[in-house]
Amino acid sequence: MGKGIDPAALARHRAATQLLHRPGSAKDPAEIARAIAGAQAQDVYAGPLTFRSRSRRLTAADIGRARVEERSLLRSWVMRMTIHMIPTDDAGWWLPLFEPAIEKWSARRLEQLGLPPGRREKALAVIARALADEGPLTRSEARERVAAAGIELDQQTGMHIALSAVVAGIACLGPDRGKQTCLVRREDWLGKLPAFDRGAALAELARRYLDAFGPATDRDFAYWAGLPLRDVRAGLASISNEIQEMRVGEETMLAMRGELASLPRRGQVRMLANFDTYLLGWKDRQFAVADDHAAHVKEGGGGWIRPVIVEDGVVVGGWRSARKGGRLEISINLPKAKRSELAGAIEAEVADIARFEGVEAQVVS
Repeated sequence: MGKGIDPAALARHRAATQLLHRPGSAKDPAEIARAIAGAQAQDVYAGPLTFRSRSRRLTAADIGRARVEERSLLRSWVMRMTIHMIPTDDAGWWLPLFEPAIEKWSARRLEQLGLPPGRREKALAVIARALADEGPLTRSEARERVAAAGIELDQQTGMHIALSAVVAGIACLGPDRGKQTCLVRREDWLGKLPAFDRGAALAELARRYLDAFGPATDRDFAYWAGLPLRDVRAGLASISNEIQEMRVGEETMLAMRGELASLPRRGQVRMLANFDTYLLGWKDRQFAVADDHAAHVKEGGGGWIRPVIVEDGVVVGGWRSARKGGRLEISINLPKAKRSELAGAIEAEVADIARFEGVEAQVVS
């Protein structure tokens, strides 16, 4: 068993593995996505901010360019049936590991919404032909093509048909048109993908998870992945010679062999956007979120993860933003004493968000 970690230092260790100290080496979007095991990205504004929190140099335009022009980042539904940005060159093992279960769920949901399997298959065939003949289509355009073939879709069934087209391997989320992301034929966007080996994929996912979130438990891994415990344990077992156990207080956790990430200097303050990966990697967030800050993180009993302010990996407050007239208005929710203590760090973070977005940013009451 490897050396232990003081539970009081766990947040600092985990924040370091998630690159929240913004190391100078964090320059390439795809490599950052690989290091943090994907960036949750269903929110088109918040997703890119995940990279700002981990890199001093990247901008929102860089993330868009990596996704649309260089195609080194891919947005798709993977862990927890949620959209993430992952390195495109990992698509061959990452997508087929998660897509079959998501496709089955989406088909069941479409049937519940009144679209039986036969009509779903017809709708998907229509979308496949349209993408092959016409090129990228917005989701609204794909829905129009399906309607022209005699299958009416409402907002919910239209959303699920687009999801089904992606997870069935017909399409990818590709280029943007205005504020909409288009569907594009998968082979046109990704080329021919390699043969899939499920055992090897589970092993690689285990490596990525522990590199990005260790030390952690197998149940943390299952929570993050949205996979059955038996699957994550199979992945961990296949790389057992690469893993070490370590004590964190009274609990035994897992990490990759070798030294843990070096702890950066104290006083690291980050304004994390909603759904930041740092708050989604472990089943229990108490190492980073005290009870009196829980409301800053999560709204009600739903799955909405709010924007938060962390100091050395520990949540100390929250923040909100609104785009008004090409300007970003930011409000800060911190106890008075902490706001005074962190005034310089918050000012620097707000300035960096403005740099990243390429807009003026102002703190408002």
